[in-house]
Amino acid sequence: MPFHISLDGHTDLAARIYRQLRDGILDGRLRAGERLPPTRELARELDVSRNTVAVAYERLTAEGFLDSHVGRGTFVSPGFVARSRRAAPAGTGVRPVARWRSLPDPPGDDRPAFDFRVGAPDPALFPLRTWRRLVSQALRPSLLPPSGYADPAGLEALRMAIARHIGAARSVRAGVEDVLVTQGAQQALDLIGRVLIEPGTRVAVEDPGYPPAERLFAAHGARIVKVPVDAEGLDVTALAKGTRLIYTTPSHQFPLGTPMSLARRTALLAWAERNDAVIIEDDYDSEYRFSDRPLEPLQSLDHDGRVLYVGSFSKTLLPLLRLGFLVAPASLRPALRQAKQLMDWHGDLVTQSALASFIDEGLLARHVRKATREYSVRRDRILAFVRDELRDVLEFVPSSAGLHLCAPVSPQATVTVDSAVTEAAQAGVAVESLSTYGGTRGGLVIGYGLVGTDRIDEGLVRLGECVSAARLS
Repeated sequence: MPFHISLDGHTDLAARIYRQLRDGILDGRLRAGERLPPTRELARELDVSRNTVAVAYERLTAEGFLDSHVGRGTFVSPGFVARSRRAAPAGTGVRPVARWRSLPDPPGDDRPAFDFRVGAPDPALFPLRTWRRLVSQALRPSLLPPSGYADPAGLEALRMAIARHIGAARSVRAGVEDVLVTQGAQQALDLIGRVLIEPGTRVAVEDPGYPPAERLFAAHGARIVKVPVDAEGLDVTALAKGTRLIYTTPSHQFPLGTPMSLARRTALLAWAERNDAVIIEDDYDSEYRFSDRPLEPLQSLDHDGRVLYVGSFSKTLLPLLRLGFLVAPASLRPALRQAKQLMDWHGDLVTQSALASFIDEGLLARHVRKATREYSVRRDRILAFVRDELRDVLEFVPSSAGLHLCAPVSPQATVTVDSAVTEAAQAGVAVESLSTYGGTRGGLVIGYGLVGTDRIDEGLVRLGECVSAARLS
């Protein structure tokens, strides 16, 4: 048998042999009807016991991968055809509806040497040992609901913890009945879209703004209207009559980073009331603050029940946990709860229980304080580097929170931003162009969640060289 099996550095030898033979059958390296070596012969070749090989063969035979015939030997079952030969039909005549054909592919999992992209915290700062303890505590029989399913709104203990947390940290007015736990902020937006958007519904989004929200609303059939953002936030005077839904990031505008002024917040709430509109307040990336306390959220200023407050733990903990929440007015809660049940019934109760304990024990607040100190150092280094080395090319939008900085091109500078981004990628530095998020001004959006403090200086030097190389002569 020309097929090679490697057992280097593996303790469960029978499992290793089983997996390699199974994969060889499925990908076609071992063909249907091919005879495998006798167990004694393969054991001698691999320098393992005959029983180890026999265990692997027996499992493969039980699962239908092999056929064993006394006196003849062991053969690859003809019932298994290589994956490459049994791909699903191409289905060239079957197409999704038009609005899904225009969406870009989801991003891959590439890992550049220096990652200045936005939207992700440093996994090295996550308190993994503490989290493992809380998950272990959550895996107890009392957590299991009698029916096997749980409340679509989420674990009550977590909803109570979230209500207390956002009340203290963000002045959000919410009780346990107001909170619905979601699989991240994106699912919260999806739920809102399901219960409020019909084909043709006019939805206003910020420009520049957050593309995943815009794409999601468009996928629900919304008519997207982009509204410009200035130094005070979303320009309320630019909202068009007939707008049903307004998506905004007032605490830390994405991607610019500026907060919406109190006057603009008041004007937006008044506009929504006059025009019978609903506001989605995405409290994006505002947990990490480096100076002043943020202004009161729209939700706490709303007296008419028109604001849906969306939050996420993807930036404070880890995106892979998929934990977010939605605070909704009473009139929308039944429909949102029904939509959640139809979508996935409920989230992971073990993770929800662990997060409830994490919040209640004060560990979330402690983690945010510790991480803020670390991110503050990285942020200051980026500010200092740009001001010292690229001050004639880039300038910063004032921002006192978040995990990224927005650096538009200076009016007098002559630099091709897209060329700089491409050059940086080739040098192992991932950074994003401001134009990716809309608007009319070019520049860079520089994240500091994924670049360790010990490596950020080297990454900035490489980025600076690429920006300088992209200047027009």
